[in-house]
Amino acid sequence: MRDCGFAIPGDHRQKTGGFIYERRLLEELQAQGRAVRHLRLPPFRPDPPAAERRRICGILAGLPPGMPLILDGLSFAAMAPGDLAALGRPVIAMLHHPAGTEQGLPAPLAARLLAQERANLALAAHVVVTSPHSRDTYIGMGADPARLTVALPGHDGPRGAPREEAGPRILSVGLLARRKGHDVLIRALARIADLDWTARIVGKTHDPAVKAELAALIAAHDLQARVTLAGELSDAALARDYRRARIFALATRHEGYGMALAEALCHGLPVVSCDAGAVPGTLAGAGLLAAPEDAAGIAGHLRRLLEDVPLRSALSRRAEAEARALPRWRDTAAVMGGVLDRL
Repeated sequence: MRDCGFAIPGDHRQKTGGFIYERRLLEELQAQGRAVRHLRLPPFRPDPPAAERRRICGILAGLPPGMPLILDGLSFAAMAPGDLAALGRPVIAMLHHPAGTEQGLPAPLAARLLAQERANLALAAHVVVTSPHSRDTYIGMGADPARLTVALPGHDGPRGAPREEAGPRILSVGLLARRKGHDVLIRALARIADLDWTARIVGKTHDPAVKAELAALIAAHDLQARVTLAGELSDAALARDYRRARIFALATRHEGYGMALAEALCHGLPVVSCDAGAVPGTLAGAGLLAAPEDAAGIAGHLRRLLEDVPLRSALSRRAEAEARALPRWRDTAAVMGGVLDRL
């Protein structure tokens, strides 16, 4: 078994999809007997100053000569190609989606990140991505298909856990960031205010301005008694929210995979989301999709699922069937382990 380093920016215990993926991958690689050295890099900044770039390079240079390095995608995108080449070791880029496509970045910075990531793809010994959609995206950016592997996220929780009846509750889970489209969902909910439902939006505040905008939007539509911004929850509390939901909704503008969507499948929930990024592939027919930004389309799908019990039940059965095919985290780690052993 080949040993390696695994570099992740900031606190890898953060409860967002990318960090959950990398923490669980790190833990499972170690559980499978590999000596994986966790390197904690400074928290991600898309345009780090020179002193911080030197510090990052110093941390990465601390690995034994020739030892492979798994490098988090955010750090990979923000790293200057010259610095990456100077590491002098095989680098496996662990990528979710191009950092330059994140919503809200100034256009010049987004373009610079994309150009930098394209250049770095040619320097990576291998690229590992989280979905077939991301694989196609990176091939389109110049990645060599022969040096690119898909390692789907794992899901170790129970499939089909007993439900807790809590009425017609709609659950959305995602970072309070512009890309997640919670604003679109709130506008959609306002269009179905004539129906009986409550909604909970669960997620860590990524951008305080986005959180303030969402709260203002809820108030503007007089939905304070029906829509809750629940914040970040413990694993147990989040699992209970999934069990108590009747519908899962995420009006996302883009997903590199969509771990919350897959979690909804594991709980047998019918899903309303957007035809964006990897969402169609993740759901595999277990949901209703609208175009990104289409609040009216999201509202129409929610109305159908709230009113049409047979449709809701059919999508729930489809979700349970798709969930049975999802990998466990040990499977994800085995894919990465195979990449390490082939280097």
